[in-house]
Amino acid sequence: MMDIIQIVVLGLVATILSLILKKQNPEFSLYISIVTGILIFFMTLNKLSIVLDMIKKITQEIEISSVYIQIIFKIIGISYIAEFGSQLCKDAGENAISSKIEFAGKILIMVISAPIIITLMDLITNLLT
Repeated sequence: MMDIIQIVVLGLVATILSLILKKQNPEFSLYISIVTGILIFFMTLNKLSIVLDMIKKITQEIEISSVYIQIIFKIIGISYIAEFGSQLCKDAGENAISSKIEFAGKILIMVISAPIIITLMDLITNLLT
């Protein structure tokens, strides 16, 4: 609970500073936006270890191959990083670069998820034959 309050306060303070500086010095406004985004990213990144530990415990109990879990973690990581980078570019007014980051993220997710897709296709083929 306290973490989200800190993040919201940081975001509000940064927004107010950014709005004040946008009229006088637009590039400082952009810097505030980028630094705030990075700070929030790292503040939330620390909390991921709790989720990762929980998922590791669950996978040990239900005996899922660690290869699939690693792939899922990579997909989640790519998604978050691509979204974060895309939003930073949008904040800077670079929508074209933002869409390219999103596109690259989607391609990388497809490439990384290929072993899971192949395994699912093999499973479906085996069930149908």
